[in-house]
Amino acid sequence: MMRNKMNQHAILMALFLVQINSAPLSTNSRWIVDSASGKRVKLACVNWPSHLEPMIAEGLDKKPIDDIIQKISGSGFNCVRFTWATYMFTRPDYGNLRVSESLDKYNLSAARAGIAKNNPQILSMTVVELHKAVVGELGKKKLMVVLDNHVSRPMWCCAGNDGNSFFGDAYFDPEEWLQGLAAVATAYKAFPQVVGLSLRNELRGGRENEPDWYKYMQEGANTVHEQNPNLLVIISGLYTATNLGYLKSKAFEVNLANKLVFEAHWYTFGIPDKAWTDQTNNLCATVTKRAQDNYLFLTSAKISFPLFLSEFGIDERGLSIADNRYITCFLAAVAEFDVDWALWSLQGSYILREGKVNLDESYGILDFDWDRLRNPGFVSRLRIVQQINQDFTSKIPTYYKMFHPLSGQCVQIVSNEMALANCKYASRWNQHRDDSPLKLEGAAGCLSVAGDGVSPRVSEDCSSKWKIVSSSALHLAAQDGKGEYLCLEVNASDSSVVAKKCLCVGNDLSNLRTCADNPQSQWFKLVPTNV
Repeated sequence: MMRNKMNQHAILMALFLVQINSAPLSTNSRWIVDSASGKRVKLACVNWPSHLEPMIAEGLDKKPIDDIIQKISGSGFNCVRFTWATYMFTRPDYGNLRVSESLDKYNLSAARAGIAKNNPQILSMTVVELHKAVVGELGKKKLMVVLDNHVSRPMWCCAGNDGNSFFGDAYFDPEEWLQGLAAVATAYKAFPQVVGLSLRNELRGGRENEPDWYKYMQEGANTVHEQNPNLLVIISGLYTATNLGYLKSKAFEVNLANKLVFEAHWYTFGIPDKAWTDQTNNLCATVTKRAQDNYLFLTSAKISFPLFLSEFGIDERGLSIADNRYITCFLAAVAEFDVDWALWSLQGSYILREGKVNLDESYGILDFDWDRLRNPGFVSRLRIVQQINQDFTSKIPTYYKMFHPLSGQCVQIVSNEMALANCKYASRWNQHRDDSPLKLEGAAGCLSVAGDGVSPRVSEDCSSKWKIVSSSALHLAAQDGKGEYLCLEVNASDSSVVAKKCLCVGNDLSNLRTCADNPQSQWFKLVPTNV
């Protein structure tokens, strides 16, 4: 018996104390950087929940942990936003529960059998030991981790009246929350893969107010930094993490030695399909402007902090028109601003969510059985935002890639004609002024309209003047020989790029108030890059 206990202890220590070769992260203006080298590090994360009632990382009943982590890294993510509940680290009757006991508490016999098959070593761990073990395994695979305090009492998030919403709610005692932050910051000191700690997910509800937000979030930030000064301290705003606009008038008063990051969430919740169907251009302009006003302003020169878009996502089944159109608008903005982010979410299913066992998650990138990607085409669209596009240390002058957010690909000039390709191989363009030629970087060629339905060509003819002609700022158009404006468009049949009559834009270049067409095949964004 003693030998078994010693072997188990050795296994746990090996899992917990995995080291990765990485220096702590810091900030430099709006960028997250490696503290040792000063080079930019970009967080391209996926969310992995571990905060629901069983307090067990989702999917461990479906697949071995190595298999899950391989799917994360194989999909191009370099980071996991890993959730936790305060009670796990403040209340022994929660944190000391063994995985087997937690499963039995909720009569989760099928999940227990699945874990016994796929990850039998974890059944005897406490839920806190398991949390650390998962982080340890992520570190082994060179994945960074952001720990997210998702709730206080373990449960699904986020209703406005669930008791977890704001400081002073039934399950959200500020002192206990600070105790939990201190415990987690301390517990993960030996884990260099843990690069940041997000203080709280989606503050909300009838009690929320700015004075308490400043008071407690500043206290929380100081608490984490005092316990573990290596961590990035990540601060979310009010109204379910959708508003940080009040920072324009009142600063966040902490001294964290270049460790302060702000986070926001950007979904299309509350906007019906019909609004996106009828007003795709105008609605994209509206939601992008709202994001700029509420949180993207943090990337500006005036108020400059790193912004972590720690949740966004869509129904991966492709059934929601609103989701499908919103995500194309979202990707155009995120590519332009080159912010850090975390996709919601990894899980194809939940062990237990809101009383339902083995519930499917349509927002999960993995399918219900955790076998494969639910929608590989969507994940491939993330490639340009997974990579660093703007590096403030680069000596290369800024140029532009012509990004087509609907496909996730970029324009490449082949035999002087336009084609779509992996953005890694995109052609380079000079900075463009509205109503002027569109020139290849480092070459004499310009993009010229050759006619309706014909691929524009690159030639020495620079008479075509290209301008942005829609409220979404995503239509590039030039006049043909008849004086009519034609927009760039991806031909659905063969993915070629042609010039066609502009969709949802009138002949006088006015934006149509309502439009039954989907203009997103014509959406292109000139994305700045210097790498």
